[in-house]
Amino acid sequence: MEFDILKYEKAFRQIYGHDEAELEKQFSRYTELYKNFSESFGEADIHLFSTPGRTELGGNHTDHNNGRVLAASVDLDSISIASDNDENKIVIYSRGYEEPFEIGLDQLEVMESEKGTTSALIRGIAFRFKELGYSIGGFNAFIESRVLPGSGLSSSASIEVLISTILNAFYNDGNISPEDIAKIGQYAENVYFGKPCGLMDQVACAVGGIISIDFKDSGNPLISKIDFDFTSTNHSLLIVNTG
Repeated sequence: MEFDILKYEKAFRQIYGHDEAELEKQFSRYTELYKNFSESFGEADIHLFSTPGRTELGGNHTDHNNGRVLAASVDLDSISIASDNDENKIVIYSRGYEEPFEIGLDQLEVMESEKGTTSALIRGIAFRFKELGYSIGGFNAFIESRVLPGSGLSSSASIEVLISTILNAFYNDGNISPEDIAKIGQYAENVYFGKPCGLMDQVACAVGGIISIDFKDSGNPLISKIDFDFTSTNHSLLIVNTG
């Protein structure tokens, strides 16, 4: 099956802008990912997914003390090519890892041996979907991320939202809200991964754009979209990889 990347051009321009050189880089990136997917799973009816990393423009992790934050998604993102399967398991290959992460959906309890791993996040997300009454099912995916780990761009939250978005698209008709997607990711990270994170990272990755978040009620934050064209100011947000 031929992979026609150009049919996604409109979506790509919405995500990555209109710079032709950047678009070519993204076309090549997804084409390579499709090659990886095909080598791992064979031909399938595929879907493309992207979840951004995030930064805070004002307020740093004030979600931990019921404060407010101004956050924004960035075009450094986690992407996936995925297809659903009827094998009742989630199989995810990730660039940089030789072996796939494979989770059977008939075994979703917390596993202490998985704490701190991607497998824990996948299992926790699937469990929380089921616990909340949402539908789950198997899928095959190959993922790749430009969200630098340890950079303050929320690489783990980006992956959590990506996995939840795939389950939402394949088995829930996309009806789960970004806010609930964020809470599911936080649950998986708190309970299964073992990190007591707040909710800011997941909300910023799930909602996208520039947003304000008021955490007075930390379990149900007030989220507002900010209609502002950051590029019109002739300023750029620079992420410096200092090593």
